[in-house]
Amino acid sequence: MEKLSQDYRSAPFFDELIDHKGSPRPPAKQLLHYLESLPPEELEKRRQTAEATIQEMGISFTVYTDEGNIDRAWPFDIIPRTIDAQDWKIAEAGLKQRLTALNKFIDDLYHDQNCIKDGIIPEHIIKDSKNFLPECVGVSPAFGVWAHICGTDLVRDADGEFYVLEDNLRVPSGVSYMLENRALTKRVLPELFENDRILPLDSYPGQLFETLAALSPRKVPQPEIVVLTPGIYNSAYFEHAFLAQQMGAELVEGSDLFVDEDDCVYMKTIYGPERVDVIYRRIDDLFIDPETFEPESVLGVPGLMRAWRAGNVALANAPGAGVADDKVVYAYVPALIRYYLDEEPILKNVETYLCENDEDREFVLAHLDQLVVKPANESGGYGMLVGPHSTKKEQQTFAKLIKENPRNYIAQPTLKLSTAPILTDKGDIDPRHLDLRPFILQSKDTYVTTGGLTRVAMKKGSLVVNSSQGGGSKDTWIVDTKVTEAKGE
Repeated sequence: MEKLSQDYRSAPFFDELIDHKGSPRPPAKQLLHYLESLPPEELEKRRQTAEATIQEMGISFTVYTDEGNIDRAWPFDIIPRTIDAQDWKIAEAGLKQRLTALNKFIDDLYHDQNCIKDGIIPEHIIKDSKNFLPECVGVSPAFGVWAHICGTDLVRDADGEFYVLEDNLRVPSGVSYMLENRALTKRVLPELFENDRILPLDSYPGQLFETLAALSPRKVPQPEIVVLTPGIYNSAYFEHAFLAQQMGAELVEGSDLFVDEDDCVYMKTIYGPERVDVIYRRIDDLFIDPETFEPESVLGVPGLMRAWRAGNVALANAPGAGVADDKVVYAYVPALIRYYLDEEPILKNVETYLCENDEDREFVLAHLDQLVVKPANESGGYGMLVGPHSTKKEQQTFAKLIKENPRNYIAQPTLKLSTAPILTDKGDIDPRHLDLRPFILQSKDTYVTTGGLTRVAMKKGSLVVNSSQGGGSKDTWIVDTKVTEAKGE
């Protein structure tokens, strides 16, 4: 891999490994020098080791197709992404600020709705949101926090600055893959972890446990915490099992729990019923309680909402938190930060056009070939139009959808997403576009992961990073360059 810095080119995009002069960026210096010291056959050997480890450890995800559910090995690239610790401090502060404001917003919506009365957000935005749940009105979760686990997607544009692409506050997934990516990289590139310049991230399971334990309605030394999963056929089941095991919590399905006459939740055990204090639920709102929501649901627990409203069990994330997950609400988050916190947003939003606004809609319809169009409440990269990569027929379809239901669509410019190198199947090192999903925990305290889950578009020129859409992933290094400078590296 000699002279990688001379051969590697990603212009006109901001590359996170090498600057426009061909020099390694400060946090990437040691990594670049190491890669250049390895012969191609050694690098290929490391890649094969990673693939074998993924198979051995059973790290997988499920893709839903017309032919059925398909389990696939986790797509992993062995070249880490590097971010300067000083840059990350700014992003971390911005993420804490954002989730604090969003939780105040959700709590306000289910109580006094001052943000609507004061004209910060239009009433119809909330009224028309499928994620606003009237059943949650008047409930006051501990600490006023509704979204305890948030996955916020960040991107870097051509200027190298972080922007928020979207917030995921319903049932965000991916953190187990962030942790497994680090474990894989330590096995494949162990030499690079011999000093303390790469900041650790393995404290997450403990931080998650502390976040959940603080929510317990019973003040007991060891609250009973369970992870509620839809079951083995869910695409994120690997993560559900992983997190339960890492926290020392029970992994349960709806049939393992019941709500008794005292409006408390109990878990069935071989020793008899055991009261549950906190449920980390990985089931969508409308399926968690057939008594309150979808009556045909076999995934949830009858009476669960009754127990939650009575204050006898904590649910994380709280039902109804998804109202702030709406991509239309996203456009108002900077105003919400100013309103609730009296602060300027630390992290910027991507410029967003609301198709319900006449002027915005006319612009979007006239520029479908240039914009990214997203439905308000989809996830996983589904239901999107990536204008520059779309056909005329696809654009016509979206024009019709927008005209029929303008409230349901937003549009954003096609960003010049930053790049980082991947090792291709041919053994080349080429730039690919990527994003980043850090995870923020909030209850009594607020915690942000050191970096997050980097998702990368494995196809050349593609902007789609979701694993379900053919994307991959890599380890994310937050690098303390001051340590590097002090050691003269």
